[in-house]
Order: sequence, then structure tokens, then C-alpha cells
Amino acid sequence: MMTDRIPDRKKQPKAETADEPSRTPLRQDPHAVRDPKENNLEIAIGHEVRAFRKRLGITGSDLAAATGISLGMLSKIENGNTSPSLTTLQSLARALGVPVTSFFRRFEEPRNAVFVKAGEGVEIERRGTRAGHQYNLLGHIPSSSSGVQVEPYLITLTADSDVFPTFQHAGMEFIYMLEGEVKYRHGDRLYTMLPGDSLFFDADARHGPEVLVRLPIRFLSIICYPDRPENP
Repeated sequence: MMTDRIPDRKKQPKAETADEPSRTPLRQDPHAVRDPKENNLEIAIGHEVRAFRKRLGITGSDLAAATGISLGMLSKIENGNTSPSLTTLQSLARALGVPVTSFFRRFEEPRNAVFVKAGEGVEIERRGTRAGHQYNLLGHIPSSSSGVQVEPYLITLTADSDVFPTFQHAGMEFIYMLEGEVKYRHGDRLYTMLPGDSLFFDADARHGPEVLVRLPIRFLSIICYPDRPENP
């Protein structure tokens, strides 16, 4: 009786393994605990003032001079350490060229979450659907304060699926293998992927499954791209 065995991964050719993750420290600490005042109005206003100032490419000194507010007071406002008066907000709005109401946007924005029970992902059509690739969307938030769109999919390949190593789209993509074995193409590299393997790549390069080694194949695909307005 023949049984599928996962090959000894230590014997895989080095050329098929992905580049080692960068050792550069990440800018964001995933374990950091935010100030409990995160949703306070002062914090929200300060975040927006700083964001608008940086968008204009001006320094704190420039903004302080344009509004008549001391640099120390501006620093307190941007750090959420003081509650600015309406007069101060009007001065900041004029100097930054934005309506006063824009300072309250972050405070009023809802923070959404999407929960999907097992087997309840929405099956949708994407470019690969024509090749017999089953896409189950595991959640979607149309807009958020992050400035990026994220599409998490559970992708299933079966005997009815075709190889399609020519996907190309904007953003980055992360793949995590759950079941089966596939040789996955990214640019001029070919990666043998087994359960537990992952691949993170620039999705603008041609990519996709090239050899379906052991079926069924299931993997998570998480696509991230900038949340650009339709009419910039």
C-alpha cells in the first residue's frame, strides 16, 4: 500500500528555497501596547495635525510660525497632551489648508473586524477562476485608517485545475501552504512548497502554480495593495 510521504526537506536543492528574511529591524513592534488614550479626542486631533503637516512637507517650526502658536504648544497638540481650543484649531486648519472637521476624522472612524466561520468564506471569481482555481474570500474591510487594502483567500487546486504561473497585479502577496505540494513560480525562480512553507513576494512579477505535484492543494493567499482613490 502506497502512502504519500512528505519528502525530506533538508534534501531540497538550495536553489528552490526562498531568500532568507531580511535581518533589518521592523519599524513596528507587533507586541507594543498602545496608550489606553488611543481613542481620545486629543490623540485623534494630534495625529491628524501631524499627518497634514508632514503631507505638506513643513516642519513644526514652520507651522508654529504660520499659526502664531508656540512650538512647545504645537508639540503638545500633536502628541495629544493638550486639548486645543476651537480658535487654535481654526488657525491650524487655515495654515494646513483643510477644514476643521478633518481633525476629527480619526476619532469618528469605526474600527471594523470580520469574523468568518469555517467553511463560510465567500466563493468569488478572480482571474484564476477560469483555470479551475477555487477562491474563498475569508474577509474584507472596504476602507480603513491603514491606507491599504487586504484580501485574504483560501485557494484550492484540484485535478480540474490548470497551471497558471502568469498572475500579475499590484501590491505584495503572502502564501502559506496548508495541504498538498506545488511548484510555485515567481519571476525566474521556482519554489517547491509543502505544508507549513510560506512565500512572500512582490506581486507585480509574474507568479502562480506551475507544477501541481500532489493534490488536493490548499494554501492561504493574502494580497495587500495601496488603497488608492478611484479618481485621484
